[in-house]
Amino acid sequence: MKENFNIYPNMLKKILFTLFIASMLAIFPSCLSSDCYSDPLSAQELVKCSDDLMRGDTSRGTYKMTVLTPQWERTLELKAYSIGRDKTFIRIISPPKEAGITTLRIDNNMWNYLPKVERTIKVPPSMMLQPWMGSDFTNDDLVKESSIVYDYTHRIVAEEDIDGMPAYKIELTPKPEAAVTWGKLILWVRREDCVPLREEFYTEHGKLVKVLQYSKIKQMSDRVIPTIWKMTSVTREGHYTIIEILDVVYNKPIDENIFTMANLKSPR
Repeated sequence: MKENFNIYPNMLKKILFTLFIASMLAIFPSCLSSDCYSDPLSAQELVKCSDDLMRGDTSRGTYKMTVLTPQWERTLELKAYSIGRDKTFIRIISPPKEAGITTLRIDNNMWNYLPKVERTIKVPPSMMLQPWMGSDFTNDDLVKESSIVYDYTHRIVAEEDIDGMPAYKIELTPKPEAAVTWGKLILWVRREDCVPLREEFYTEHGKLVKVLQYSKIKQMSDRVIPTIWKMTSVTREGHYTIIEILDVVYNKPIDENIFTMANLKSPR
């Protein structure tokens, strides 16, 4: 019996220690988060986080594109589908004049289908900087042939506020072997969750060509993203394009038959 009584002091010490630890965790709950132990994300990890947020493993949605110039204005509604970084499919559904015009990208190959002339055009790499449907978004902007994650090197150059939101300012410069369309990109991502806030596009000679501003951040599908994208031309005064996400679903299965040449010409 004596031996059993000798156990109690040790048990009491363990109980008191456990209560002490529990009280400390209650006072300092933030130390339960992984931020207390993990290193900050690198510049490339921040860019990948932002890119993954906007892409998802898959996406399908309806978008409205408004193109404005000093001379004219027009609005397109389109359906878009994507699987990762490899496949993109875009079809204009209104107005009737442009309905049925379709863009397909598979890996590094891109085609446009023009239903009025029943013609499929393969888009060469030299045309990736051309405007898509007369907008301020290029072919590459819309179908993302080049990758901001893997085709560029990344460097955090500052921490700044964009519309009152703390953000990392990241410089992206092309890798020597990468076949990209821009000489440099500057990207601002929200510090708390990698939401993109602003992007600047430069030529290989360092000239700013256009600015993409993201706004109206809200919950869409399974994530929080900007739902208004405004691309403003710096070189053409009064030219800008606004894309608004009307609805979008991420990370749901998509029929692979969507990304085919047969579907490119389909009137569906």
